[in-house]
Amino acid sequence: GYSIDAQYQGRGLMQEFMPPCMDYMFKHFNMHRIMATYMANNDRSAALLERLGFAKETYAKSYLNIADTWGDHVLTALVNPVHKKAGVYC
Repeated sequence: GYSIDAQYQGRGLMQEFMPPCMDYMFKHFNMHRIMATYMANNDRSAALLERLGFAKETYAKSYLNIADTWGDHVLTALVNPVHKKAGVYC
């Protein structure tokens, strides 16, 4: 997961910070895919992940308990571009 303090939200910082982290995970750990979930009502997270190339995979009802409330989440993933180009994915 990811989070940023409220005072820094809306400044494009996650858009700046996440690509190097994703690149590091793909290159140094040879990860096949990165998954990210977000609360169904979190439009900013949805937009960020879409801009970063994550694809929506499913909608999970009562997926995670946050502050004593079970919330629905959207599950997304991004396949390693090197693997994708080589056809090493399902």
